[in-house]
Amino acid sequence: MSDVKIVAASIVSFLKQQLEGSELSADNRESVEVAVQCIETSFELGAADSARAVDLLALVRNTTSAGGVAPGPVSAATSAAAEQLKNEGNELMKAEKHREALERYSRAVELDPRNAVYFCNRAAAHFKLGEHEAAVADCTAALALQPDYSKAHGRLGLALTALERHREARQAYARAAQLEPDNESYRQNLRLADERLAARGERGPVDLGGLLQNPALLNMATEMLADPNMQNLISGLMSGTQAQGGTGAAGAGGMSALLEAGQALAQHMQAANPELVEQLRRQVRPPGPTPPQ
Repeated sequence: MSDVKIVAASIVSFLKQQLEGSELSADNRESVEVAVQCIETSFELGAADSARAVDLLALVRNTTSAGGVAPGPVSAATSAAAEQLKNEGNELMKAEKHREALERYSRAVELDPRNAVYFCNRAAAHFKLGEHEAAVADCTAALALQPDYSKAHGRLGLALTALERHREARQAYARAAQLEPDNESYRQNLRLADERLAARGERGPVDLGGLLQNPALLNMATEMLADPNMQNLISGLMSGTQAQGGTGAAGAGGMSALLEAGQALAQHMQAANPELVEQLRRQVRPPGPTPPQ
């Protein structure tokens, strides 16, 4: 299903929601009904297209909130009712009643559109129903409310993978793994995304920001800097470089010392955390057959 059809189906869904209300006059209702028919005919929309429509009203409310103009405050009673609907949806998901769960989550979103969990849970229901575009929209809405929501990043990756948008999926998995480095599911999905990209002769972008914020990498760097042998090596390298000036034969000697330091650093990293080293290799190696280490 193309993005254009999703937009058209979403507009039709919004218009039909308005027809179900009582705010439109008789003349306006007739105009909206004609608009629905025209859009459905022009874009050749069917039942499958309607099932993948995005809730435009919820997205607009969420975008307004994210832009700093928050919707009205939610009362304690409304918040409790929304939470109850979410819990009912969770139980329905466990029972594999995904359509019913979707309805509960949607009602929770309507009551409290500022709660990222409700959008994320509804994304899971959409995913189970094969409505992957809608799942992407709900994950995006959840992340607009809570950018560091690792579960929303992970579910976004799953929905994008189902749509074969593997490069975007890899970015979502990488962010989820960065936020929860001990989550094996996120790391496994990230590896699978790398494999899919490699099979296409592609490679995901090197996430330098994510690497520099990776807790495992930061811990390794701290331990290495505290190691007396590594301190001596760095000190010797710095003093040797300053004495040699970096030109002619002395420059060649400085380069040799630099290579020696690099090899020692690589060996230390390999011994301390081989899994992290392999993750770094996957991010920087070129696509194609795996070269010798």
